[in-house]
Amino acid sequence: MKKFLLSFILFPFFYCSAQTGTEIILFDMKIKEGKVILSNGKNITRHTGYDNQPFFHPSKPVIYYSSFNDSDRSDIKYFDYKKNTTANLTLTREREYSPVVTPDGKFISCIIQRDNGAQDLGKYPIHGGEPTVLISDLVVGYHAWADKNRLLLFVLADSNRHTLRDYYLLAKRDTVLAMNIGRSLHKIPGVETMSFVQKVNDKEFAVKKYDLSTGAITDIAIIQGTDHLTWLNNGLILTSSGAQLFSYRADTDSNWQPVVIEGDRAMLKGITRLAANTKNDKLAVVVSE
Repeated sequence: MKKFLLSFILFPFFYCSAQTGTEIILFDMKIKEGKVILSNGKNITRHTGYDNQPFFHPSKPVIYYSSFNDSDRSDIKYFDYKKNTTANLTLTREREYSPVVTPDGKFISCIIQRDNGAQDLGKYPIHGGEPTVLISDLVVGYHAWADKNRLLLFVLADSNRHTLRDYYLLAKRDTVLAMNIGRSLHKIPGVETMSFVQKVNDKEFAVKKYDLSTGAITDIAIIQGTDHLTWLNNGLILTSSGAQLFSYRADTDSNWQPVVIEGDRAMLKGITRLAANTKNDKLAVVVSE
C-alpha cells in the first residue's frame, strides 16, 4: 500500500476509559482552490470536564455531543448554533456516549453504559423520551449507520484487539470484517461505502473503505499518531496532528495539506476529534481544556 505520511510530531494512541477535560470549538469552514479554510472559532461548551463526540444534525443547525455532569454521569446535550442555546437530550442515571442521528431522523442512537458493566447500543427519541435498546449482546464502543437496518460497529475486545462488525439490525446478525481497528467509523458522502481505520503499528493507522454492496475492503491512506478523521462532500479527508489540521484527497493529492486557520490558533491544542456538517460550512473540533 502506498503510504501518505503526515509530517508532524507523533502522538501516542490510547484507548482511554478515564475521560479527560475537553471542549468543542465550532469553526466556519470554506474550501477555496482545494484548500480548507477555517475561521471564527468559538468555544460552544465552556464547561469544566468532558464535552466530546460531536455529531451534526443532517438538516438542522444543531450539534449533539456527550457531556459529563457534576455527578460523574455523561448525558447527551445539543447546541443550536443559530440560536446559540444548549439543552439536554438525556438526563439519566446511565452514561450516554457517541450520539448519532439515525437514518430516519427520528432518534439519537448512542452508547448506553450501565453501572453493572453492560454497554448497550440504544436510541432515544430525538425530541426526548425513553430509550429503546438496539444491541445488548455486544460491547459496542462506536457505531455508524449504513442504512436504517445496517450498521458498522466498533466492538471492544481484550488486549485492544477491537473488532469491526457489519451488523444487520432486524436479523440480529453480524460479520467480523477486521481486527485492531480504531474509533473512526464513517459513511463516506455520496457513495455506498463506509470508512474505518485499522492499526498498522504503534505509530500508524490505515484508512480503509468498505464497499457495502460487494464487501470489498481497499486502502485509502496512512495516517500517523491518530485514529480519528472526518469526511467532506468533495472526497476530502480531514485529520489532525494534535495541534494542526490536515486535508487529503486520495484521487488528486500526493501529500496531506495543512488546513488554513484564520484568527486565533491558541485554542487548537490536544485535538482529538473532528466532525463536519452536511453543508460543509461548519467544523467541530474537540480540544483539550
